[in-house]
Amino acid sequence: MFKRFRKTSMAVAVIATAGLAGAAIAQQKTMAIGTGGTGGVYYPLGGAIANVLSKALPNTQATAEVTGGSVDNLKLIASGQSEMGFSMADAALDAFKGEDKFKSGKVPLQTLLVVYPNRMHVVTVDGTGIEKMSDLKGKRVSTGSPGSATEVMAFRVLEAAGLDKDKDMKRERLGVAESVNAIKDRKIDAFMWVGGVPTAAVTDLAATPGLKMKLIDHADLADKMNAKYGKLYSPSTISKSIYPGMDKDNANTEVWNIIVTGNKMSDDDAYNIVKTLVEKKADIVAVHKEAESFSLDNQVQDRSPVPFHPGALKYFKEKGIGK
Repeated sequence: MFKRFRKTSMAVAVIATAGLAGAAIAQQKTMAIGTGGTGGVYYPLGGAIANVLSKALPNTQATAEVTGGSVDNLKLIASGQSEMGFSMADAALDAFKGEDKFKSGKVPLQTLLVVYPNRMHVVTVDGTGIEKMSDLKGKRVSTGSPGSATEVMAFRVLEAAGLDKDKDMKRERLGVAESVNAIKDRKIDAFMWVGGVPTAAVTDLAATPGLKMKLIDHADLADKMNAKYGKLYSPSTISKSIYPGMDKDNANTEVWNIIVTGNKMSDDDAYNIVKTLVEKKADIVAVHKEAESFSLDNQVQDRSPVPFHPGALKYFKEKGIGK
């Protein structure tokens, strides 16, 4: 009798323990964050964000996923494969309106945070004969990987410069790390990359012995781009101190990055995520200095063509930031 009772008690205890474990597993939230390629800025920043969220939010495991960039991230959110992701403002607007690469349907996006500006790098090296945008005609040029917002913005920059992306150049579709390798091997003459500064892969190119990297000015094209696509772009500058060996500042165009989610995230989750990213900013800056821009001052609708999530707005209102 006693043995049978003990066995029964143990069985009940095992079942109870399993039930508690199952409940704990059920409460654990997983959160996939769409980033970009390993040579850019989205990926290291996404890793830092995942680490901060996993530590700060109870029962949450966030992971940074390598992707093709903004367009891929937006499609992953649309399909429910990612909870949130980085995007450039122009690509997010296309997704929100169901245009360009999103003609198959609108993506119900909401902005969590305006993060930092992306600068368009038009990169070449000495010996290619490229000194200005018009010199790209007849050259081998990479305009960014498929699924990236680099490609979206590159096409708009070329169009504003009066260049036909299909007829005026031999176009490649490489990510920034692949573009750097290709230009080192003289397989391409120039590449376009829109990202934070410094971008690790571009720093690698600038520091390569025997090569002289140059960035091509094109800030004057911002007005033409805005006239067609809306007020998304601004003239900007990459200081000559950013990359090794630069002789002068580079006058370029910029667009803001945002972190977006779909229409399924709860107000509480959005509030806690935004609060954590703003208040734990120093931990993210330690990984990449572009996170300095994760500030309340930048949370203005003009920098995001997509509406803010109600949970984000609640946090901003508490901090005295009106929308």
